[in-house]
Amino acid sequence: MKCFYHLPGLFEFYELYKVFLPLFYNHREYFYDWCEIGSIYGAPDDCIWGGGRVGFGDESSKNVAALMQKYNISSRLTFSNSLVEEEHLLDKKCNMLCQLFEHNGESKNGIIIYSDLLLEFLKNRYPDFYYISSTTKVLTDFDDFENELNRKDFSFVVPDFRLNKEFDRLNSLTQEQKDKVEFLCNECCWFDCYDRKKCYENVSRKSLGEDCEEHICVSPTADRGYRFSDAMKNPGFIGIDDILNVYIPNGFKNFKIEGRGLGSALILEFLLYYMTKPEYQLKVREEIYLDSMLDIF
Repeated sequence: MKCFYHLPGLFEFYELYKVFLPLFYNHREYFYDWCEIGSIYGAPDDCIWGGGRVGFGDESSKNVAALMQKYNISSRLTFSNSLVEEEHLLDKKCNMLCQLFEHNGESKNGIIIYSDLLLEFLKNRYPDFYYISSTTKVLTDFDDFENELNRKDFSFVVPDFRLNKEFDRLNSLTQEQKDKVEFLCNECCWFDCYDRKKCYENVSRKSLGEDCEEHICVSPTADRGYRFSDAMKNPGFIGIDDILNVYIPNGFKNFKIEGRGLGSALILEFLLYYMTKPEYQLKVREEIYLDSMLDIF
C-alpha cells in the first residue's frame, strides 16, 4: 500500500516545484517507492476565500495550472475562510480560479473548505471539484471528527493534529472512513494551544481585507518561528517511521505537509525528509540548489 502526500504552496513555491517535479518523476530511484504526490495545495495573494494562512505567491495562475497538468497532479485551492458571507460569493478572482482549475488536466482537482455557505455555492456552480474538510475547523473532539468523516460532501477530512495519535479510535474506523482521513504531519503549533481557532479566524479576517489586530500566539516558543526540529518533538508529529510502521499497516494513506509561508528552503527539507531516500538527499539538494540556476531560495 502506498501513501499520498499533499504538499504546500501551489502558487507560492511554483519555482521550486518546477525544478523538483522533474526530479521526482524522472528519477524515481531517488525517492521512496511507497509514496506518491497526492496533490499540491494553496491560494494566491489577495484571495478573499483563502484561509489557514494568508495567501502567498503571485505566479501566473495559468503557469501553475500548466505545471500541474504536465505532471497530472491534483491541484487543491485553499478556500478555507470561515467568515465568508453571501456578498463574497461572486468574487471575481476566486471564481476565475475555479473556472481555470475545475477541468485542468486529467486529475480531478479539489477545494479545501470550511464554510458550508461557500461549499453549497461551489457544489452548484462548479460540480466537478472534490472537497476537503479543512483542519481550520479544529476538530479536536473525536466524535465531531467522525461525524465529519460521515458527511458525503467530503472526499477527505483533515483532523486537528492533536487527534493524530488517538489510535484506539482511529483504528476502529471503517476502511471507507480511513480512506478519507488526511493527517497533518509536521505541525509546529503548541500541542496544548487553546487559541488555535481564533488564530485561524484572524487569518480569515485578513483575507477579507479587514483591518484587524495581529493575533498573538500563545505558544511558549512562538518567538522562534517555525522550526522543523521543534515540530519533530511535537506529540502529534508523524514521521516516516510512523507512516511506514503504524499508519499504512492500519489502513491510512493520506498525509498533509504544512508549510505555506515558510520559504522554499524549508519546504525542500520536508521533501527530502518525507520523500527522498537518505542516500540521495544530498544529490537532490545539490541538483535543486546548484543545477537549477534559479533564484528560488
